[in-house]
Amino acid sequence: MKTTQTQWKKTFATIFTGQLFSILTSAMVQFAVIWHLTATTGSATVLLFAGLAAFLPQAILGPFVGVWIDRWNRKITMIIADSAIALFSLLLGIYFYLGDPALPVVFAILAIRSAASAFHAPAFQAAMPLIAPEDQLTRVAGWQQLVFSASSIAGPALGIAVYSSSSLAAVLLLDVAGALFANLMLALVNIPEQQRDASEAESPSFMREFKSGWLAFVTVKPIVRLSFVTIAFSIVFMPLATLFPLMTLQHFGLGGYAASIVEAGFGIGMIAGGALLAVFAGKLKDTTFLSLSLILIGLTCGFSGVLPVTAFTIFVVLSFFMGAAAPLYNGPYMAMIQKAYRPEQLGRVISFITSLTMLASPIGLAFAGPVVEAYGVQVWFLGSGVVVTLLGLLVFAGGRKFSITEIAGAEAEPEATE
Repeated sequence: MKTTQTQWKKTFATIFTGQLFSILTSAMVQFAVIWHLTATTGSATVLLFAGLAAFLPQAILGPFVGVWIDRWNRKITMIIADSAIALFSLLLGIYFYLGDPALPVVFAILAIRSAASAFHAPAFQAAMPLIAPEDQLTRVAGWQQLVFSASSIAGPALGIAVYSSSSLAAVLLLDVAGALFANLMLALVNIPEQQRDASEAESPSFMREFKSGWLAFVTVKPIVRLSFVTIAFSIVFMPLATLFPLMTLQHFGLGGYAASIVEAGFGIGMIAGGALLAVFAGKLKDTTFLSLSLILIGLTCGFSGVLPVTAFTIFVVLSFFMGAAAPLYNGPYMAMIQKAYRPEQLGRVISFITSLTMLASPIGLAFAGPVVEAYGVQVWFLGSGVVVTLLGLLVFAGGRKFSITEIAGAEAEPEATE
């Protein structure tokens, strides 16, 4: 049973106070590690392997961990997963304190952190419908984007500042502190446990529950269609997360401070986009948000790919609008998923979808690495812009095939037969 109307906002605020610090320090680590690898190797291939280490374990484990997420207490799952991430941040920090570790060691620890995130992220998203009323989920998604965006702004700037003035080890140790604070905030709140299907509770079977989660996912056709769009989007867009510093370094010929300005511009845009979503949630269709987001991201990526080397300021402005568009896709898409499935199935469904998206990311990185090495990073920006714009037009033209109305109808059928 959900928390009462008077409790859910306080619970939500407490959780996100902790998550703000955890996400902030994680953003610091993400940027500092990528910049360290960029500055010390200058190789897109090394960045490719770092990206694979960060994404692939989540993609592989995702479909399976959902079964346990739906079995276990989601609050405890998040605490244990965050503690594991903190532990391996500590180990990597010790390695860097003692000396520059070999690249395989860095990749291995990034992979283990990713495996722990495979439990944390779906458990976190699956817990939201247990806390917030259903009619507030899109607005809650906007608030989530605000928290993430604020961290995206401060994280790179603080990460490069601590990295430059101290060491990567110091950044990693701050990540440990952020995870511990997030766990403390989680320990202070009550998250209701999800109800389980009687047959699954009385006679647990991993394969039966796994199949049940997959069948629940494919029943809701608009979510399946949107998931294919998200996969295509991830293949071409997600590599940019690791290529932004390379664009600054190689195409514009600038350093870490300039790279942090780009990240800050993107993050400020995300704050603006998250605020717009929180204000206008319910006033526009979710599919309208989705199509506008994709078209704006596509156009800004495409224009970034044709900028001359003297147009760094324009690149920062385009990054701002690219960031502003991101919450308009991420927020409504996750809210639609949370509304479309029952809480006892949500961990499995979100794990499936997260895994598909994460698996698309290393596929994109595998293509991006050779392309960037051969033709330059700006070519990937231009190509991804064209593809993402076409995806936005597809969602806009698809109308009801992607709409929340069809989701409600699809979900009503299974419940009527039970």
